Amino acid sequence: MDACCLVAVKPAGLLSVPGRGDDKQDCLATRLQAIYPDALVVHRLDMATSGLWLMARGLAMQRRLARAFEQRQVHKRYEAAVAGTPSGTSGEIALPLAADWPNRPRQQVDHVHGKPSLTRWQVLGPGPLPGTTRLALEPVTGRSHQLRVHLLAIGHPIVGDALYAPPDVATAAPRLWLHATDLQLAHPGTGESMHWTSAAPF
Repeated sequence: MDACCLVAVKPAGLLSVPGRGDDKQDCLATRLQAIYPDALVVHRLDMATSGLWLMARGLAMQRRLARAFEQRQVHKRYEAAVAGTPSGTSGEIALPLAADWPNRPRQQVDHVHGKPSLTRWQVLGPGPLPGTTRLALEPVTGRSHQLRVHLLAIGHPIVGDALYAPPDVATAAPRLWLHATDLQLAHPGTGESMHWTSAAPF
């Protein structure tokens, strides 16, 4: 944390930003803004996802960081535990994604209306449970639920994913086993290369 930006570790089950309704106002953004009133949102993590989350300090920094995200100058890495064992040690998933409107907030692979989406993955080793694998994930694009839908599409849903995984995989863990472990970008004030890490809690 400094005068330009702050980085927090979001717990699973907490919203990044306020949702609709009085019961969805508690979130990491408002908790941080109570301490740092100039903190502003530049990106989001799914409620079920934990890990590193960045906020800007003031409008000028928000604009710079938002531009960095848009231009893919922010490098994010996640860890996940997935069902089964992917073939090979690394690969890419390039499948277009779009909202599944009748079943919102679900997203889906849509070859007609979907936006191009790319995820890179690498096997890190066995997962926390028998029959699971730990993966490092790099979302080159930043679509909503991209990692969750892409891994489901190749037959390896994330363990604990109540929205997308089949029941036996969804209930095998008390939470979604997806954590934002690495965040790397040029400091919005100085241009210095910054790198934050947070170990996956599963």
